[in-house]
Amino acid sequence: MSGKEYRLASAARGGLLFMRGVPGVGLGDRVVVRDHSGRRRNGQVIRTSNEMVLIQVLEGTDDLDLERTWVRFLDEPFDIPLSPDILGRVFNGLGQPRDGRPPLFSKIRRNVNGAPVNPAARAYPREFIQTGLSAVDGLNSLVRGQKLPIFSGSGLPHNRLAAQIVRQARLPGEESHFAVVFAAMGVSYSDANFFKETFADSGVLRNVVMFLNLADEPAIERLILPRAALTTAEYLAFTLDLHVLVVMTDMTHYAEALREVATAKGDVPARKGYPGYLYSDLAEIYERAGRIRDRHGSITMVPVLSMPSDDITHPIPDLTGYITEGQLVLSRTLNNQGIYPPVDIPPSLSRLMKDGIGKEHTREDHGRVSGQLYASYARALEVRNLASIIGADELSGTDQNFLAFAEAFEHRFVSQREDEDRSIVETLNLAWELLSLLPPETLTRVSEADLAKYHHWHGAAETT
Repeated sequence: MSGKEYRLASAARGGLLFMRGVPGVGLGDRVVVRDHSGRRRNGQVIRTSNEMVLIQVLEGTDDLDLERTWVRFLDEPFDIPLSPDILGRVFNGLGQPRDGRPPLFSKIRRNVNGAPVNPAARAYPREFIQTGLSAVDGLNSLVRGQKLPIFSGSGLPHNRLAAQIVRQARLPGEESHFAVVFAAMGVSYSDANFFKETFADSGVLRNVVMFLNLADEPAIERLILPRAALTTAEYLAFTLDLHVLVVMTDMTHYAEALREVATAKGDVPARKGYPGYLYSDLAEIYERAGRIRDRHGSITMVPVLSMPSDDITHPIPDLTGYITEGQLVLSRTLNNQGIYPPVDIPPSLSRLMKDGIGKEHTREDHGRVSGQLYASYARALEVRNLASIIGADELSGTDQNFLAFAEAFEHRFVSQREDEDRSIVETLNLAWELLSLLPPETLTRVSEADLAKYHHWHGAAETT
């Protein structure tokens, strides 16, 4: 640790401290800022040159008296302590306890920025993860090592959905549940309590590490929080060989904090004021998920982000979609109908689904049933639009079957209770029950053997 303290602060703005005339400072070095009252604040060097050193003060720069502010550069990166005892704990964005228990003491400390991984050492994400949610398991399957974000709108139940995935996610055939790293950025006090109580009541809290930053706490802390959470996930996965599920909410709050800091730094803004490096910054976070060859553990990531004005083309969901392997999009229309989870099926997808389903993982008909559900629901939505114009009574018998299918699909397949944990077999059987509302000649994406084995058409309506 450096023995020198400097009193050379020239300005403080937006959580940033500007210092002149400090030699030999490394980018990313950890800093301790001591204010006039003796309070210590954590910081990190985010820009350095011969003329100026720029420090990101994680607790903010409010009430700093520059004439009486002392800064010590520690000549070390920002790191956090790690041990198996970290499970069941709650921390703030800096890795400090906020559960009333003592700090974590360990000889193991890891840089929050992570260690580089040789791309050739990565293993391809495979192995089906059962979430117990039919809209996910049946149509947008999650596989081990995947990044599958949830795109939501303000006021939609993304927190409830994320909590249910945490409670229910497991690998079929294995008794143990995932170790969960839950990172919450800029959440309200009531949301933070909801997550704590939900995990405690369901008994999964002992397998969860929580990192919480509340809405009224410094925004700059949100920039370090996901990195601290992912460093913890890497330790659990690649040192302790655990399967780890990382849930991060809300990445929009993270991106807004990044924009705030970038503006204070004077960076040139790009789309909607976000810095031009937003893509690479998000990629640094998302790409820490995955699997490594010859390691049992894995990191599967489910980031949650709210879309401003429900705009899926907004820079945050737009760039996230390029980096991750699919998305679950929540629908305000379905939510207004009382459907939970309100997963909007047409724009949702999982690009790695095909590698984690089928005979070896779920059931031999899974891929074909999924394709047929998508095709049938797409046609049913067209029929529903037609019925809104000419009236349902003017539809053909086949179209009326599709109209009945759409209603049943949304209210029986997509919708389910928050405490309902469906197995993949139950989900596939329910899919065939709904497809049996349609005549077999309309089901072109399944095989004749599938129809003979699972389809039970009773001619509910006369086709014309």
